[in-house]
Amino acid sequence: MGRRRMNQAIEEEKKEQYERGQRIKKIREQELKMNKTQLANAIGTSSQFLGFVEEGKGNLVYYSLRKLREVSGHSADYLLFGLDDSCIDKTKKLLKQYSENDIIFALEALEDLALIIKKR
Repeated sequence: MGRRRMNQAIEEEKKEQYERGQRIKKIREQELKMNKTQLANAIGTSSQFLGFVEEGKGNLVYYSLRKLREVSGHSADYLLFGLDDSCIDKTKKLLKQYSENDIIFALEALEDLALIIKKR
């Protein structure tokens, strides 16, 4: 990888890290209505480090990310990358009304459909 591409990749990572921090801060303040200390305690980190994360200067370890996912109700895809998790939420709600066998059957049918689409 050339120096220019390396610098570009580093800048993109910094931007993603900043956006991730802002997403976490927004969840903490607007959805969870918690201060830094409360959320930090809930996810197993210090309020100082959580502040670094929210400023885009650090990343949560796996354990803290998993706890944040549990506390916030957001998917890891949303927390890490900002991917919309409304589709996941709709799917979860829809699947609650079916038995495990029905879900397995539907999943197998979906896999078959994906193969058909891929062959087109």
